[in-house]
Amino acid sequence: MLEFYSAIWRVTGKRQVFLLILSIVVSALAAVPLDYQKNIVNGLGGALTRDELLVLTVEMGAFILLSLALKWLVGYRSGTLGEWVIQRLRTVICENAIGQRVKGGDGPKKGTLANMISAETEAIGKFVGAAVSEPVVQIGTLISVVGYIAATQPRLGLVVILIVAPQAIIVLMTQKRINELVAERVKVLRRSINTITTEDIAAVKQSVLDDFEAIYVARRRIFIWKLSTKFILSALNGVGLVVVLLIGGMLVLDGRGDVGTVVAATAGLSRIQQPWRLLIAFYRNLAATVVQYELVRDVLPSAAEANAR
Repeated sequence: MLEFYSAIWRVTGKRQVFLLILSIVVSALAAVPLDYQKNIVNGLGGALTRDELLVLTVEMGAFILLSLALKWLVGYRSGTLGEWVIQRLRTVICENAIGQRVKGGDGPKKGTLANMISAETEAIGKFVGAAVSEPVVQIGTLISVVGYIAATQPRLGLVVILIVAPQAIIVLMTQKRINELVAERVKVLRRSINTITTEDIAAVKQSVLDDFEAIYVARRRIFIWKLSTKFILSALNGVGLVVVLLIGGMLVLDGRGDVGTVVAATAGLSRIQQPWRLLIAFYRNLAATVVQYELVRDVLPSAAEANAR
């Protein structure tokens, strides 16, 4: 994984810096609406005038629009960067294959070459575009929101942390098996395409059909692992919401908290669920992309060096 990110930085480092700055700003803005929400809810008891309410809501809306605009810019820049990487990878693969044949070598088989150019480079390039900005935005958002909740009500912040930590452990434990299945699927797909493009398909029909069955079985197992993990994570989120409401409600009833903080905490819990889901999806995508990158690198050992130039 470190080797993969090292290659990403060599090729796209300068372009990633701007995305990194934007991502930090976006994540820093994540907790701002929660503070406005808390102040508005607490002020509705009588301390807030109509003019003050108008100012708070307008300011809150402005921060939300600013955050959305910056997210749009991050998405556009990361998307175009990914497409540039796809173009470069395809160019390198083609030049490498032609160079090997000019030197008298066979180069990669046609099926493998076609799959790398059509599918594998697509997956790698799309990931590279968001390789830095995506985790920075999501991790930054989690830190910003959880930090805000912990600062306003430490007990509720601790509950949120206790919800997130087990989920990280579960994802790390299950992803290794998913990676093995992804690698198996890619290798079998390459083999079947090679067979179809180089042999009489009628003569190798059963072999190809067996490969298709193996791909189906691998995908089915991936679904089982992913969906089971998703079920457990969603159950933990549900339990977390109930616990936040219970502890927050008890604090309010005992006079040690306010309704606005509880509302902000529950909203914050909902707010971190999306970046947490995206972060988990990013990690899974990273793990799968590293597998594909290594498979491409093994076929074209000079591709990384050519890309760096």
